[in-house]
Amino acid sequence: MHQEPWRIRIYGDILLCMPHFRFREAAELLGVSDDTVRRWVEQGRLGAHADAAGRLVIEGSELAAYARALAAEAPRPLPRPVISESARNRFVGLVTRVVRDTVMAQVEIQAGPHRVVSLMSREAADELGLEPGVLAVAAVKSTHVVIELPGGS
Repeated sequence: MHQEPWRIRIYGDILLCMPHFRFREAAELLGVSDDTVRRWVEQGRLGAHADAAGRLVIEGSELAAYARALAAEAPRPLPRPVISESARNRFVGLVTRVVRDTVMAQVEIQAGPHRVVSLMSREAADELGLEPGVLAVAAVKSTHVVIELPGGS
């Protein structure tokens, strides 16, 4: 993918180099057509400016923010129950401890006499609603522990 030259902005004593993308490149990155990007710019949903050659381009930071907004708006498919799994070692137990920081979470499960610990992103732990007392399944494969929630009855 060809990227436009960097646009230099001066803020006081600081030089910032900002990449910008042609509509075709922005469309490829967003998974839409060039025409869709043009419509978004015409509607004011996505900002564009003329580069040194007079072509309309989109700043990389604006394109990244718009991509995040599109992802947040996208409908998420309903999760399907796990019907098969390559991991053979599955421990059903109760979450006994969850330690979260800004990026990661440490989750402990007590499965009978076995204590299983998993490190995962905080986002994953939050999405699963992992808290002490939650019934969960620790699926162990190699050196990775994957936490799953069993289907309700």
